[in-house]
Amino acid sequence: MARAAPYDRDKALDAAMAVFWEKGFHATSLKDLEGVLGMKPGSIYAAFISKENLFLLALAKYFEGSRKGFRAQMAQAPSPLAGLAAHLRKFALLGAGDAARRACMLTKTLVDTRTTDPAIAGITQEYMGEMQAEFEAVFKAAQSAGELGSAADPARLARRYQANVTALRLALDQGLDSADFKELAEDMALEVEELGSSLTAQRAAKKKQAEPESKGDDRQFSMF
Repeated sequence: MARAAPYDRDKALDAAMAVFWEKGFHATSLKDLEGVLGMKPGSIYAAFISKENLFLLALAKYFEGSRKGFRAQMAQAPSPLAGLAAHLRKFALLGAGDAARRACMLTKTLVDTRTTDPAIAGITQEYMGEMQAEFEAVFKAAQSAGELGSAADPARLARRYQANVTALRLALDQGLDSADFKELAEDMALEVEELGSSLTAQRAAKKKQAEPESKGDDRQFSMF
């Protein structure tokens, strides 16, 4: 009896992730998986136990890759808010064939499984919560760095930011005109940057108010 050809698990998960991301959990058939994995049904089940387990492994890979990429971008940014703004602008730079032009896999999965597969939906919500925590951590860093005032609410800002990222990627997935999409991404990025600009303006105004007013006579007779 011929032995099954060895497979590369990482490559197999990448291939599974691509088809699940494109079609969703329910619409992806075993035939689809056979085609992209180059494996027979028996080998797929032997390696990954079930379609659901394979999907969860692919979803975890997607999440970890997304979080790793986000952290790397923040580490290279000159400041926390600049990093968040750049993260929004990068979507306008994606090429036509870039997989990231699709709607977020987590969002698509939540819509696809919320009422039919509570276990998958629950795990997806946990991942989305972890990404929101990543955003919140950056807003907290901005606050610590003096980019945001003490009255700012990092958790609230993170929720708003996550909603913007989700909406932006959905617009990209739906084929919004390139020029319109670029404007939308820029508007969202400017909103983030203006969080820091408004604080700078407030500080300047307070400093000006604190400065004593110079009297005309003082200016006239001052030797300096």
